[in-house]
This record gives sequence, C-alpha cells and structure tokens, in this order.
Amino acid sequence: MEHFEELHQQYAPMIHKIMNTLHIYMNIDEFYQTGLIALWKAWQDFDHTKGSFTAYAYTSIKGSMMNELTAATKQTETLVYPEEEYWNYIENEHQALNVALNDREALLSYCTNLTPNQTKWVLSTFLEGLSVSEIAEKEKVSPSTVKKWRAMAKEKLMNDSLLL
Repeated sequence: MEHFEELHQQYAPMIHKIMNTLHIYMNIDEFYQTGLIALWKAWQDFDHTKGSFTAYAYTSIKGSMMNELTAATKQTETLVYPEEEYWNYIENEHQALNVALNDREALLSYCTNLTPNQTKWVLSTFLEGLSVSEIAEKEKVSPSTVKKWRAMAKEKLMNDSLLL
C-alpha cells in the first residue's frame, strides 16, 4: 500500500478488535492512537520476505497495547487515593484554620513556642498576607533570614501539632 490512510482504514477494525480482546474500556482514544502508531511502525518496518503483513501488524498492535496497559497499571498502582475520612479531616482543619487566620488572638495561641521573629513571620504571613520579600523589607532583614524564620516556625508548629 502506498498511503497510510488506506492502511488505516483497512486495519481500523483490527485495532478495535484487539482493544475489545484486551478489555480496554478506559482511555479508548489513547489506546486507539497507540494502535495506530504501532500500525504505522509495522508498515515502516515490515519485511515482505518474512510473512504476511496482517500477522505482523496484529502482533505489533497487540504488543504495543499490552505494553501500554502494563504501564498504565503500574501508574495506577503507585497512586494513592485518600479515604473519605481524610477529606473530611482536611475540610475541618481548613475551616478551623480560616477561623484562626481571621482571629489574631487565636493565631497567637499557636505561637507560644515560637521566637519573636518566628511569630513576626506567622502574623505577617497569615494576617497581613505578606510574602517573604515583603516581610524582609518591612523588618529590614534579608529574605534568607525570613526564610529561616519560616522554616523554624513550620518545624516547631508541626512538632507541636504532633504532640496533641
């Protein structure tokens, strides 16, 4: 065949049949594209002296799709989907944080174990919405100093929350 479009039209049913055989029901367009790419590679690499093109194309398409399925399965297995309780916990924590962020006294209650500079970072960040560079300018220190305040404050706050 001279043109890939003709080949595509002729072998489209084969690609769909392989997808059905492999029970592909998700990402259908992606797997169809994988089949087309495999068909094109088979068309480019085929040696007429070694057998029929149909058998070669079938094997190439099915092999590519199986490789793609394996990769998709590995990716799915490595992803972690949190349970419903996690999302409820996060939502409750977010609501509590919103209340605290709007209330200076509540925010200061979290800062009892922080140094004055770390407390400045907390208040400037959460009450005033300032960036690291804005806090550095306001306090007349370098941004790296403010980043150190931030790092130590976060560490202390995390350790305090773990003790609760």
